[in-house]
Amino acid sequence: MAVSMYPISLPVFVRRLNGLATCLKKAQALYTEKKYDESTLLSYRLFPDMFTLVRQIQQATDHAKNFAALLSGASAPSFEGNEKSLADLIGRVQKTIDFLSSIKAEQIDGTEGKSVTVKAGDRELQFTGIELLLNRTLPNFYFHYTTAYNILRHNGVEIGKRDFMGS
Repeated sequence: MAVSMYPISLPVFVRRLNGLATCLKKAQALYTEKKYDESTLLSYRLFPDMFTLVRQIQQATDHAKNFAALLSGASAPSFEGNEKSLADLIGRVQKTIDFLSSIKAEQIDGTEGKSVTVKAGDRELQFTGIELLLNRTLPNFYFHYTTAYNILRHNGVEIGKRDFMGS
């Protein structure tokens, strides 16, 4: 049985990003109710050499939107990367969902062998579409998404596996 690129990529990202938005909304409700300073959560990191919550979410959304743009030929939305609140992060996640939802299956299906170049600092990495998905985008997306979830959970946000999995 052949697997098509679209159903194993964009809908997966959208579902998880919806879960991330739910987690962030629960954090926003908690921090509003308890009158906690959101900046402490936004700048939190699990270990000194890891990215902050803000950067984890930026990375997860960037991996998803850049994958979709590279394979579909669409222009990825540009985000300033200056999120300063949970509302800003929720907005970034929603804009990413909106972009991914605008890409049609026929724009992604059949791109398994498409040659793409990813810029990583001063390097240019070559991938086929399927290699990009399986060896770069999905692992990076899940790493940053999971780390963001763990930061939220560690800081008292009552979220669980159902939130993580998305709806």
